Amino acid sequence: MLNDIEHLPESIKPQIMQYLAYLKYERGYATLTLKTYQANILHLCYFCIESNCDTWSKMDANALKRWLIGLREAKLKPRSLQLKLSSVKGLFKYLLHKNVIRLDPTELLTTPKTDKPLPKNMEVDEVAQLLSFTPEQTIEFRDKAIMELFYSSGLRLAELTSINRLDIDLTNAELRVTGKGSKQRLVPVGRMAIEAINLWLKCRSEFLKTETDALFISKLGNRISVRQVQQRLSYWAKRQGLNNTLHPHKLRHSFASHLLQSSSDLRAVQELLGHADLSTTQVYTHLDFQHLAKVYDSAHPRAKK
Repeated sequence: MLNDIEHLPESIKPQIMQYLAYLKYERGYATLTLKTYQANILHLCYFCIESNCDTWSKMDANALKRWLIGLREAKLKPRSLQLKLSSVKGLFKYLLHKNVIRLDPTELLTTPKTDKPLPKNMEVDEVAQLLSFTPEQTIEFRDKAIMELFYSSGLRLAELTSINRLDIDLTNAELRVTGKGSKQRLVPVGRMAIEAINLWLKCRSEFLKTETDALFISKLGNRISVRQVQQRLSYWAKRQGLNNTLHPHKLRHSFASHLLQSSSDLRAVQELLGHADLSTTQVYTHLDFQHLAKVYDSAHPRAKK
């Protein structure tokens, strides 16, 4: 019942439906993000309803504090607490903007801070090892094109699976990417990725059952799914003798960290990754420092152990 909007009282249901529609149609939130926001908001609403706080005016700071205390007692991790509170804060800011409420009860609420984990990336020679195979079968041509493009352009998984054939300009080596919030950006595509995509396009028709705009398709002729890409990357990591787990974001992180190590141009990396906030990109400066620290430890006469 916690995901059921229909059973909410009419005193709060219309505004929640309006807010979710706002996130979907005006903010362009992805389906999975919307589901997370909806689940978090409904969790709060049903908690408040059970506490006889079934109107917006009754959902005050004290009610929300009790909700957070319950989440802490359920031993949710700080990151999960932050995500739940973030979803709820967005709702109340929307209600304040729409004059549904006069005060924002979440304004002073906080959750325990958590250290932001550094993204895991591959070394340059590990990427070379991963991509050092010669495709022979159709699925191998497709997989190599996918991995080359991930590393060449630093794409998110959802961005890659949504690419259409007309999105990529092979002559000018450019790709139009639709990122978070349906924002589009133009990114360059490297020579090796262009070559791999051209080879894939020559045999793509072998998987084609009906006409589709999708650049990457499955054996059944459908647009390749997120899960299929994850499975194929895991397969290639094992086949190529890589000890670590390989997931799509690791190739994106490797792209960012390797580019930053070579160029030191944080703004350029931000644009290529499609980050709205520079602080999101700055995490890669820590990775860059780790790389420099390793070089220092191995090379400096006074640092050698």
